[in-house]
Amino acid sequence: MSQYLVRPGQEVDLGDFDPDDTSLLPGGKAEAQKQLEAIVERLAEAQVLLFAGHQRPLLIVLQGMDTSGKDGAIRHVMRGFNPQGTRVVSFRKPSEEELDRDFLWRVHAKVPAKGEVVVFNRSHYEDVLIVRVHDLVPKAVWRKRYDQINAFEQMLSENGTVIMKFFLHISREEQRKRLQARVDDPKKCWKFQHGDLEERKFWKDYMRAYEDALSKTSTDWAPWYIVPANQKWYRNHLVGSIVADTLDKLRLKYPKCDLSNVVVE
Repeated sequence: MSQYLVRPGQEVDLGDFDPDDTSLLPGGKAEAQKQLEAIVERLAEAQVLLFAGHQRPLLIVLQGMDTSGKDGAIRHVMRGFNPQGTRVVSFRKPSEEELDRDFLWRVHAKVPAKGEVVVFNRSHYEDVLIVRVHDLVPKAVWRKRYDQINAFEQMLSENGTVIMKFFLHISREEQRKRLQARVDDPKKCWKFQHGDLEERKFWKDYMRAYEDALSKTSTDWAPWYIVPANQKWYRNHLVGSIVADTLDKLRLKYPKCDLSNVVVE
C-alpha cells in the first residue's frame, strides 16, 4: 500500500495519481469482493480488541470531492465495526456558535474516546478546502491552518489516538457520470443537489487546494493516503486493507483479568 502513502514533505501533484488505478488487484472486482469479506472480518476482530483494551482511540478521516464515495466506503468497509463502539461524524456548515470559536473547537469535541472508532465524513480539512476555494476567510488566516492542524493531530497522537486520512481520488469525468446517475435514478435523485453543479466549476481550484493540504499535512503521526476511487470496489479494498494493516501493527491484545477468587454459583 506504500504507493498510495503521502510521505512527510512530499509535494503532491494529483496528476501523478491515476484515479482509474487498480494495479494491486489483477483479478478485478470478483477478487476484490472476495478479499473484502476477509478484510471486514479482520476489522471486526481488531475493533473488539480495541474496545476491550480501552487504551487507543482510532480516527479515520475521509475526504474527497462530491460523489467520491465517502458514504460508500463507510457502508461497505466499516460494516464490520460494532455500532456500540463506533461513530460517524459529518461536518456541515458551521453554526453561529461554532463560528464564534476557533475552527478546531467543534472538531475536538467529536474525536474518539479510548477504545472507540470515529469516522469523519469530511472534517477539519474543509477549513483549508472550501474555505480557501470560496474565499470565506482571508488567505493570511487559512494559510496558518496547516500548521495548526498538524499540531492538533500531533497532540491527539501523543495522547494515543491512531489517525488515518484518506483522500478518495476520482476524475472529473467520473464525477459527471455519478451526478448524472443521481439525476436519472429515482432511488438516487434525493442525493442530488443543484449546488453540486456549481461546485464542479471550481474543480481545478479544489485540486490545487487538495494538493496543498496533502503535501503540508501528511505526517508520521497522521498520514494521508491517496486512494484511486473511480472503481468503487478498488476504493473499498484499499481503505479496508490499510485500516486493517494499521490495526494489526498495534499488536492489540485482550486485557488480562484477575479471576483467581471468582466463583460463579
